[in-house]
Amino acid sequence: MNTAMPPSHEALKVPEVMAALRLSRSKVYDLIRSKQLDSFTAGRARRVPVDAVRQYMQDRLEEAA
Repeated sequence: MNTAMPPSHEALKVPEVMAALRLSRSKVYDLIRSKQLDSFTAGRARRVPVDAVRQYMQDRLEEAA
């Protein structure tokens, strides 16, 4: 599985977010529930905008600095 975020997608599936951030499924859903990672639903499918993943990573980098 390719762990890089696909540049052609605007929104990622949870497994793609898991791969990109190298986190477990439960951790990704914890981040969504705690509003640390923005997401939306389309029908029954949960999607995370690519920009939300980038913002999450930027926020973590700023906290670590």
